Amino acid sequence: MAVVRWTVTAAVILLASELGAAADHPDPLAHSMQCIVVITDSWTASHGALHTFERSSGSGWEQHGQQESVVVGRAGLAWGRGDVDPSGLVGPIKREGDDKAPAGIFRLGTAFGYAAHPMATKVPYLHLSKQIVAVDDANSRYYNRLIDVTTVPHPDWRSAENMMLPDDRYKWGVSVSHNHDAVPGAGSCIFLHVWKDQSTATSGCTAMPEPVMISLLQWLDPAKQPRLVQLPRSIYNELRPKWRLPDA
Repeated sequence: MAVVRWTVTAAVILLASELGAAADHPDPLAHSMQCIVVITDSWTASHGALHTFERSSGSGWEQHGQQESVVVGRAGLAWGRGDVDPSGLVGPIKREGDDKAPAGIFRLGTAFGYAAHPMATKVPYLHLSKQIVAVDDANSRYYNRLIDVTTVPHPDWRSAENMMLPDDRYKWGVSVSHNHDAVPGAGSCIFLHVWKDQSTATSGCTAMPEPVMISLLQWLDPAKQPRLVQLPRSIYNELRPKWRLPDA
């Protein structure tokens, strides 16, 4: 699966990606020079710790910055559809509406926010508006997409989230390439974004304090093929040598 691209057309703003690396690749981070690691205490934990790592070609992973607190899905984690195939591995499988954040390894796409102009970031940026919604209706042809409602004459979805909300959760964020091929019911519209507060978990995203989100956007470089690795601690420790994950 190649880098996620946000494509803006006259009708839709969508998550699009190309098929590529094999899901059973022995080193899913082989081409990545930046890695965000989120680790929780268990499959059902709604709080976790975020670590960031970087490396140059041929070198080992080195920690970047300090550990930060995050919240994930209110029901914890479940294996999502990303760069690795969880077949045969222990743990639940993510489904639409399960209130679980996706576990696995994922590419990152476009940044987004309320500001008309982005901060200093190398990540492509989407300015949100009241017309943009995240479609989570598995029966819609726009499932797992951000849509500009003013460009769709006949919306076919019954459920979608407005990306402009009274709180600041989407003030800054970045898309996660989960379920890129929009398999119905496998989960939709996953982001890293600003949290409401440290005690409020999400419906499936990973949220953090605004300064942490801003720092990530300033640090991320698409040329370094950043990845999000999100797992419970026991699974992370088990898979770290096989997948050559950072020592978090």
